[in-house]
Amino acid sequence: MRRFFRMLLLALVLLTVALVSALTAMRFAIHGREVNVPKVVGMTPGEAERAVAASGLNVAVERQFYSADTAEGRIISQAPGAGVKVRRGWTIRVAQSLGPQRVAIPDVTGESERVAELNVRRRGLDLGSVAQVNLADAPADQVVSQSPPAKASGVSVPKISLLVSRGASPAAYVMPNFVGQPLGSVTLALQDAGIKVGKVSVVPAGPPTDVQQVDVPVPSSPPGAASMIVSQSPGPGQKIMAGAAVNFDVR
Repeated sequence: MRRFFRMLLLALVLLTVALVSALTAMRFAIHGREVNVPKVVGMTPGEAERAVAASGLNVAVERQFYSADTAEGRIISQAPGAGVKVRRGWTIRVAQSLGPQRVAIPDVTGESERVAELNVRRRGLDLGSVAQVNLADAPADQVVSQSPPAKASGVSVPKISLLVSRGASPAAYVMPNFVGQPLGSVTLALQDAGIKVGKVSVVPAGPPTDVQQVDVPVPSSPPGAASMIVSQSPGPGQKIMAGAAVNFDVR
């Protein structure tokens, strides 16, 4: 019995040693692949790539900014910062300096969106975000505002964002109840309001006959102006915009 307990204790000791060794090896493997991020601010992207190559890291230029303090082509900022521990194969994201602002910001307000974009890109600038808004006092597709404004100085990003008019908001109506009215007069009323007549379907007047039940085709005539409306979509009371379409079932 004493021999058995001795063997069991020895097995437990060996198992503990094996677990500690495995954990130590795993920790070494994990941390052994970690490296400190070097400082690349002030370097060119090419210099930065050579500086981090030995550490198994990569460099990617994600943004460019105007800078009066950093020479053109040099790195302004980096992420992660210098001294941070990362795994090998990590990519350091950097921002590159374009040097001092030398390009004048053009005035593109009043131009169409396409002309404004061409004007911006011809100056060596990029088009930023383009937002649209309904304005009653500006025609559709006209640039009504820009950021940064014309002739702005101290600009950090070589991009111009635009606000473009979509024209006046379309008129909105509340759908009346057209059920029981002739299709012809309803069509004229809708056309006067700038609303289209969509799909018009003819609904059978009564239950199918025995002939129809055996799949004998029954000729149907197209709906005429005197056809009576039995249902509509959108329904009565719903909101509809000018230019939209209304569908009808008639008989």
